[in-house]
Amino acid sequence: MTDETTPAEPTPAEPTPAEPTPAAPSGTGRIVLLTTSHRVAPGVLSWPAWQTLRTADRVLCADPDHPQLPYLREAGVAVGFERPDASELVDACAGGRTVVVLPSGEGDRRLTDGLARLAGSGRVAMPGLELLPGSYDLPGARLLDLVAVMDRIRRECPWTSQKTHEGLAKYAIEEAYELVEAIEDGDRDELLEELGDVLLQVVFHARIAEEADPGEDGEGAEPFSIDDVAGALVAKLVHRHPHVFGDEKAETPDDVRAHWLRTKAVEKRRESVTDGIPLGQPGLALAAKLAGRVRAGGVPVELPRGEGVGYELLALAARAEEAGIDPETALRAAARTYRDAIRAAEGVGGPAA
Repeated sequence: MTDETTPAEPTPAEPTPAEPTPAAPSGTGRIVLLTTSHRVAPGVLSWPAWQTLRTADRVLCADPDHPQLPYLREAGVAVGFERPDASELVDACAGGRTVVVLPSGEGDRRLTDGLARLAGSGRVAMPGLELLPGSYDLPGARLLDLVAVMDRIRRECPWTSQKTHEGLAKYAIEEAYELVEAIEDGDRDELLEELGDVLLQVVFHARIAEEADPGEDGEGAEPFSIDDVAGALVAKLVHRHPHVFGDEKAETPDDVRAHWLRTKAVEKRRESVTDGIPLGQPGLALAAKLAGRVRAGGVPVELPRGEGVGYELLALAARAEEAGIDPETALRAAARTYRDAIRAAEGVGGPAA
């Protein structure tokens, strides 16, 4: 039985049709290996799985603690707790019988290897062999493993168990920059890893938030979980996309952006288009964000004029934003080219690692 906090090997996101099994000689029967995902609630099985279980001549499982067993008993499916070897299983199918086997770990590999050896020997009339997915993972199912692993690490790891929101804040910034770098490098392997690192920060903070103590007077921090985070995000996305989930119309990205800003202004009760813009972000990104809000909100304000490079950069950032260019990204790309030119002039070679 799989430990609830230890992810098993991933199962397919959806069942993949196997290669057709060659027709077995009449009377040799068939063996059905019924697989299930530990990420799906026990008892939730596909209709073909229930049909096969109800009509099988025998159902075998070597694990008396298999999570599906209580639900099979409730459905009136008799299960034998036997661990037959390959030849015994073949004999059990004689006369055209169907035997269903519920896999339960390493012991079943011995069985399947034995069946393969028998089939390869050519000395035995083999029954048909079918792999039937009783339940399988939907997209996003591996997130359940992530939550379970994070929960265990939080309980048992001396370093992880002591971390706070404040102590982790710097890592969120670092991981975000590493993600940007992976995108700029066009490195798909790095992108995969860095997305995982960013996701870890979300799950880590949500796990810490579960431990919040509201206090006896109820004035402390209210706990919340990763499900609360996901639920709030889903509600927000649905509410802010009425052109997808409702009756609103949006023909262009600008239509979507304008609606988004109007909705957020109502939600946040903002008095200015500048409300909610973090002033601590990099300067070019800040300037472009302000210019974008002004343009989308139709605020009649001119760019401030003044001496110095700051006002020149402000004008460049506003111009870039109007043209659909992220000035921060553009400057970083130019800076990376400059860095490569410096290294080439130094005779160092390729880009820095």
